[in-house]
Amino acid sequence: MQEGRILDFTKAIVCNIEKLVGTLKKEDELKEVLKKKLTKKEFKVFVAIETKMPKEEIAKEINGDIERVDELYKAACKKLNQEKIKKELVI
Repeated sequence: MQEGRILDFTKAIVCNIEKLVGTLKKEDELKEVLKKKLTKKEFKVFVAIETKMPKEEIAKEINGDIERVDELYKAACKKLNQEKIKKELVI
């Protein structure tokens, strides 16, 4: 799915967190925290949307529809804004 698409996790997280206090960890550490805290589908959809993949393609990948893609993305962003997850993302 992600062949040739590389996500800048720092930028993606900064764009989706409302109030970020502190400095974000390194890219590889951010990726691990997200993999641990989001479901597999939420993670897949978050990465796909942030790499500008068409929603139709994402829907096909997860065997769902565009509404489901939107739901998963919203859920991922909501989790990113939880204090306990924010704490794990910063140094």
